Amino acid sequence: MQSGGESILTMRRSRVLGTGLLAFAFLVHAGAAAAQESLKDQQFLGMRLYNQSCRVCHAKPQPTSPQYAPVLSRISMNGSGEALRTTIAEGSAKMPGFKYHFKPAEIDAIVAYLKTVPPPAD
Repeated sequence: MQSGGESILTMRRSRVLGTGLLAFAFLVHAGAAAAQESLKDQQFLGMRLYNQSCRVCHAKPQPTSPQYAPVLSRISMNGSGEALRTTIAEGSAKMPGFKYHFKPAEIDAIVAYLKTVPPPAD
């Protein structure tokens, strides 16, 4: 059984951790909201579609997870919007095509969004 002092210390640590996580979540949300406000409607739609269908492979869900596919940004496919459209629609040897999943305007929206994403820092 823990002494009264240990349980109070544990509760205080829990509060501090909870407060820190809440502050972190607020900052992340505020940054994401600011980024979303600067996106045009088409780019915002592209971000939503990317987050729903592409992020699972093209972003790490957590730092310790493996990276399944390349991180996408405005320099992907040498910055060629047409190459991005073709690859999203037709797929590649390691990626399925999405021409039956996305309408052409939705693929254009994803490309427009990717054109706003800075390249990853090394």
